[in-house]
Amino acid sequence: MDMTTLLKKPLQHLSGSGIREFARLAQEKEGCISLTLGEPDFNTPANIKGALKNALDDNLTHYAPNAGYDSLRKAIADFEQQKGIFYKPEEVIVTIGATEALFTGLFSILAPGDEVIVPVPAFSLYESIITMCGGKTVRLDTRDSGFQIDLDQLQAAYSPRTKAIILNSPNNPTGAVYTEETLDCLHDFLKDKPLFILCDEVYGQLAFEDYRSFTSYEDLKDRLIVVQSFSKPYAMTGFRAGYLLADRPVVEILEKVHQYNVVSIPSFVQAACEEALSFDSADMRASYRLRTQYVCDRLEEMGLAVRPPDGGFYVFPSIADFGMSSDAFCRRLIEEEGLALTPGSCFDGEGYVRISCCYSPAVLEAGLNRLERFVMSRLCI
Repeated sequence: MDMTTLLKKPLQHLSGSGIREFARLAQEKEGCISLTLGEPDFNTPANIKGALKNALDDNLTHYAPNAGYDSLRKAIADFEQQKGIFYKPEEVIVTIGATEALFTGLFSILAPGDEVIVPVPAFSLYESIITMCGGKTVRLDTRDSGFQIDLDQLQAAYSPRTKAIILNSPNNPTGAVYTEETLDCLHDFLKDKPLFILCDEVYGQLAFEDYRSFTSYEDLKDRLIVVQSFSKPYAMTGFRAGYLLADRPVVEILEKVHQYNVVSIPSFVQAACEEALSFDSADMRASYRLRTQYVCDRLEEMGLAVRPPDGGFYVFPSIADFGMSSDAFCRRLIEEEGLALTPGSCFDGEGYVRISCCYSPAVLEAGLNRLERFVMSRLCI
């Protein structure tokens, strides 16, 4: 008997991460340069590592409260308040990264057949979690609107089965930040709709300029679920730590899912998280801005259309002129030039490729030299 047939049907057709697939192909190609993963090349700051070491020395190795230590939850609430996002410590759940925060939120919301609007291009994790929860992803294509949200498309995407919309700004993979016009349009449309709004803010601290978050609409706090991560702004990807914020009645339900799924995040990691909130990520942010600008300049010299990102460390150029799919483009690039990028198809963004800029300037230069050879050999045909 094939026991896999007894597993949940949505899981049987769920594919693995396309990002990881192209990172794997790069590893298999000798001498290949990989610009695929969103993995900061900075080391975790010394004070954060020191806090974790001290916590271990102090035997902070026992069960933590389910939602996190009170001191960390208060520190998170204070930190968010400085950004104009007002939640009480008891409205914070410390999670196993943003991934668990997203899963907790979506699992709590969705029944089989429920719909979630996802503006695309988008991080593929959203659709994977929605699928595992038995829900349906309704894509809202932003490619023809400068990666902003068009009201007509939003109205077309909404239905009586819509239970949530996911907003990610700054966006992965495009680096776009929602404009005031987009935010006001979203607010006016959503304010009377019975749905949740998941705000994925994991790149917020890496925005290149001050920007407005959708969380600024306090009249919608009762339906907001805000997702954050320590991974990107503090180079703490291996710590697997994040948090979510929600109105008290909602967070009390979400905490049950979190509790029965993971119990709590490791005790000593929470000490590092609390220390991280006092670290200024300005130098990392400035470095990513310089790197993405360098990449955009090189791409424009090659004749590739690209919209400079407003934050984060991804660049998302168009490859529409090459007459091939993004998957074929990236596979041939690996085979012929030894450079790995991520196809836009991994983000529901066909016609584009994602370049991760969280690599050293020397690696970026070498990689772009290879991309230039590949591009020029085809544009000259």
